[in-house]
Amino acid sequence: MGIYADTIFPWLMDWSMRGPHFQKERESALATAFGEVLEIGFGTGLNLPHYPGEVRSLTAVEPENMLVSRVDRRIATAPMPVRREILSAEGLPFEDGRFDCVVSTWTLCTIPDLNAALKEGGRVLKPGGRFIFLEHGRSDDERIARWQDRLNPIQNIFGCGCNLNRRIDECIREAGLKIVRLDRFRMPRVPRLGGEMYRGVAEVESQTRERGSDGLPS
Repeated sequence: MGIYADTIFPWLMDWSMRGPHFQKERESALATAFGEVLEIGFGTGLNLPHYPGEVRSLTAVEPENMLVSRVDRRIATAPMPVRREILSAEGLPFEDGRFDCVVSTWTLCTIPDLNAALKEGGRVLKPGGRFIFLEHGRSDDERIARWQDRLNPIQNIFGCGCNLNRRIDECIREAGLKIVRLDRFRMPRVPRLGGEMYRGVAEVESQTRERGSDGLPS
């Protein structure tokens, strides 16, 4: 993929996305994770210290090896067993209903066939499972959204496949997942073009079960 995509870009992303504002949002998003978890788009493992004690194990998938020694060190100090797989999210080699939670943070912007990946995420969720997401995407402000459309081809190159203008909530719904919690906000100290955030929880559309008072499956 070249030195920029293989080394420089992963280093820049790891440096920028381990800042305190990003870590705060990771902790908030992951607070409801539990049981056996699948994380798609594991990246450099920045989510690891933010998983709660209710998580028994983590399976992490990522299409490329990035900053290998740094990632290995983070896995070695993780509070739960971690199994790492180098593969794409569009074709997961796991049986139906394998995981209690599927997690995606700053990943859905980049996956080439997003609909396939989201359907795979729903397929491997257990009944009562949660799809937990924290993503940037298309702004509700049409002026900002137009600029996201204009600049997206450039972002796609320099961001190694990252898209500025995906409507994350619509993509999730189109894949057959039902959003049960959605927070829209602007990421502090990040330009609006890349800082329009979607944070929430979804479940498989066909699942119908009683909810708790917080709106999540009980």
